[in-house]
Amino acid sequence: MKQVTLRRGLAALLTAALAFGAVTQATADTLRIGYQKYGTLTLLRASGALDQRLAEQGVNVTWTEFPAGPQLLEGLNVGAVDFGTTGETPPVFAQAAGADLLYVAHEPPAPTGEAILLPKDSPIQSVAELKGKKIVLNKGSNVHYLLVRALEDAGLSITDITPIYLPPADARAAFERGSVDAWVIWDPFQAAAEQQIGARTLIDGSGLVSNHQFYLSTGSYAQANPEVIQILIEEIDAIGQWTLDNIDEATAQLAPVIGLNPDITRTAIQRQSYGTRLISPEVAKAQQDIADTFHSLKLIPKKVDISKVIWTPQIETAKAP
Repeated sequence: MKQVTLRRGLAALLTAALAFGAVTQATADTLRIGYQKYGTLTLLRASGALDQRLAEQGVNVTWTEFPAGPQLLEGLNVGAVDFGTTGETPPVFAQAAGADLLYVAHEPPAPTGEAILLPKDSPIQSVAELKGKKIVLNKGSNVHYLLVRALEDAGLSITDITPIYLPPADARAAFERGSVDAWVIWDPFQAAAEQQIGARTLIDGSGLVSNHQFYLSTGSYAQANPEVIQILIEEIDAIGQWTLDNIDEATAQLAPVIGLNPDITRTAIQRQSYGTRLISPEVAKAQQDIADTFHSLKLIPKKVDISKVIWTPQIETAKAP
């Protein structure tokens, strides 16, 4: 019942946004992209390269920012956006809720781009010491799996801590007030907390999670517009490669867009990964392992089959005579 209520509430908010023109209606000549304050899509939006290339194809691009992956995929599910990016966990929760989505592509692992943070004066020195503590995170986001794996590695489970589920801005406020003992978060929020308030990293994803960045589309959009999806993959990869070769310029371009200083922005950019790839069997299996873990913990209502929601490029074949 809570899940239905949440979906209806978010759907109502998105409907209101549509009514006021904040989000465009779906049309054949419009691509609506959902993005977050991190990742290659933010760089791509700032560059304008995709907008220019698709304009030449008669396709207009609109961009809508979301606070985190679960909210973005809710937007995808209710038809407010056609394409977006999230970490590993949000698509699992969305698929379990019946969302119309396809995994299109991914970036290589970026395990240092998410972490469990502590206040600078916290006495906690190990994950085992989180037992009985309050830990704030965005439910269903990529860091949800990091927390599960870190606890498992320390001989604990999610039932041994008290999770507090809040989006990033509210989570940081709770963290700064001292209302929680730890915060599980991703870049650039992670880098901002480290540099602005001296948050200490207890552990990042190294050795625990891959922290893939995934690109996802609605099934209906990807099947009807495979050529646009292909252009998206090409442009995302191109901006990623450009970023690797031009860290200073990318930092200068992105910092004012996300509202963070260049030092924080550079750290976040350098902890990202670049090199867009189609979904391999190995990556699909890793996602299946995440889905099975959440199902075993009863955090998603049913088992899901990741192999059923992988986009495959259409290959034209010669017609038989």
